[in-house]
Amino acid sequence: MNKQETLEYLYGLERFGMVFGLENISRLLQALGDPHNDLKVIHVGGTNGKGSVSVMMAAVLQEEGYRVGLYTSPHLISFTERIQINGNEISWDEVIRLTDVLYGKVVDQNIPQRFTFFDFTTAIAMYYFFLQGVDVAILEVGLGGRLDSTNVVHPLMSVITNVDKDHYQILGERIEDIAREKAGIVKQGVPLISGATKGEVIDILEETCRTKGSPMRLIGRDFWGQRVAPRTFSFQGGTWSLDDIRLGVAGSYQIVNATVALAALELLEQQGYRIVKESMYHGLATVRWPGRLELIQQVPQILLDGAHNSAAAKALRACLQEEFDYQHIYMVMGVMEDKEVSTILAELAPLAEVLIATRPQNSRAMSPQRVATIAETYCKDVRVIDDISKGVDYARALAQEDDLIVVTGSLFTVGEARAHLINEKQV
Repeated sequence: MNKQETLEYLYGLERFGMVFGLENISRLLQALGDPHNDLKVIHVGGTNGKGSVSVMMAAVLQEEGYRVGLYTSPHLISFTERIQINGNEISWDEVIRLTDVLYGKVVDQNIPQRFTFFDFTTAIAMYYFFLQGVDVAILEVGLGGRLDSTNVVHPLMSVITNVDKDHYQILGERIEDIAREKAGIVKQGVPLISGATKGEVIDILEETCRTKGSPMRLIGRDFWGQRVAPRTFSFQGGTWSLDDIRLGVAGSYQIVNATVALAALELLEQQGYRIVKESMYHGLATVRWPGRLELIQQVPQILLDGAHNSAAAKALRACLQEEFDYQHIYMVMGVMEDKEVSTILAELAPLAEVLIATRPQNSRAMSPQRVATIAETYCKDVRVIDDISKGVDYARALAQEDDLIVVTGSLFTVGEARAHLINEKQV
């Protein structure tokens, strides 16, 4: 295949939608020789922050000199963002080659084509990390945990950042149901690091760990992080004690994520991986995570953040109120149909001088007219502009030098806005 044919094949697999279970991914990996069995994996799940925790750990380990594979989703602009080694995205030549290899095995071995886009690309990522001989592979759960394609691995440790309400149509409406799905990544005897704070969630995680004989380390009980200034915190773990750690990303909630990341790294050191303080400090100070509280332009300020559920919206609201200076906010909002849109808008829309309702090019996106109808309860000036690029340009035309433009509601919205702002084509 060429690049275009590869893209058409991969995205064509999205016609299968979300098919949960490990049968399809296991069959694909078996065809490749089960490369995941030879990987040293840190498996990261949770409702919010799992991507941030993953990139923070990767940054520190890379600084230490390890060869680190990182698998995250979704991507913002290019599919290649999903699969990285030491911060370098997989090349398109490799994506094309590995797609050809796996597709050839699917045909040769008569594997039923019921597998999804995420099944196929997860298999490619694990095979690529195996071929490239990474020292550690950090894998972010796609959705849920128990039946997620990444859950075929037997990791060095499991990490569950937190559990909150999201994807309730799939994972369940009760927080306990969601917690059980997330806890499904815990393996027999494999330690768990968690940033969970809700009592009912902690109870389920502890019950799961007891059943599976898995040690559990919990934020606020076994390790702590303390904010001392914007983007600066201290950390206390079982043996590590670190002061004045500077973060390269904004947001008080990122201090919580960094605390979880350090707790996981502390455990990794106890498992035999050398990690010195200099690597921790420099790795966290230089970490970047596009589309998550990313200030992409200074005058006027343009902030990108994919706040896609109520907890993330609360975190964004707190950050806007505590860490940014501006006269007015012009908000560009596009959300997915399956989200709790009212709670997201209740948090964010009151901050906006003008809210521009828009829609990313995704079949699950809510119509901007519906977004606007809900937003009008919380914001006195709501406009509808279907196209995200035009919505961003409209906000730029309205904003003065001391104003802030916030693009939010979904990583799909943020991805399209980011591509427009840096003048790149999404692939």
